[in-house]
Amino acid sequence: MKPGILAIDIGGSGLKAAVLDQRGRMRSERVRVETPHPCPPKRLVDTVVALVQGLPAFDRISIGFPGVIRNRKVLTAPHLDTGLWAGFALADVLSKKLGGHPSRIINDAEMQGLALIRGKGLELVITLGTGVGTALFRDGEMTPHMELAHHPLRDDKTYDEVLGDAAFQHGGAKRWNKRLRQALALLEVLLHPDRIIIGGGNARHVDADDLPLSVSIGSNIAGIEGGAALWRVGQRRAKK
Repeated sequence: MKPGILAIDIGGSGLKAAVLDQRGRMRSERVRVETPHPCPPKRLVDTVVALVQGLPAFDRISIGFPGVIRNRKVLTAPHLDTGLWAGFALADVLSKKLGGHPSRIINDAEMQGLALIRGKGLELVITLGTGVGTALFRDGEMTPHMELAHHPLRDDKTYDEVLGDAAFQHGGAKRWNKRLRQALALLEVLLHPDRIIIGGGNARHVDADDLPLSVSIGSNIAGIEGGAALWRVGQRRAKK
């Protein structure tokens, strides 16, 4: 059997990994550990390397990271301390630590979105977890990444501050869902997406009965499954 794709989903509260086949189907159980805090690059790298020991053979690596990625380097890491991470070549370092296999890295919401979108029209993916992630796709292609989570939403508070996990724990599900509906209405005016897909660990708390018809809930496992789609995207671009 051909080696699979090691997909690594880095979050503010958890690190997850699994080996996938070309279509994104699981070849292993998903393994998970808590994200260490504080979390300097070396500590995260060591934690990931230990996490994936024992997984089946792989020959490529996909990484979803909670921040802005450019030229394979981390620009921001708001939930891991940007000051420690800015400029760090995480994909290259993990590649060397994990057998020298080729690697690709994108924002974690974008990797999740690759497994959730239909590939038609303007599709917005929102991930709800420690913070709020967003990814925008047009006819299946990723648009330039926007850090909407750090824009003001209400009362000079950002999407992260209003809809992140701390806000959920402090205000409870009812208030959190009300704020989510307000955010969805604002994003509808701003972007007019054909579809909005909500993912992330806190998607399970969303009141699905009170959502607009254009909004759906996606599986949180998509954060891993998108690791296979990331390599398919690269293949499509190479053929153009």
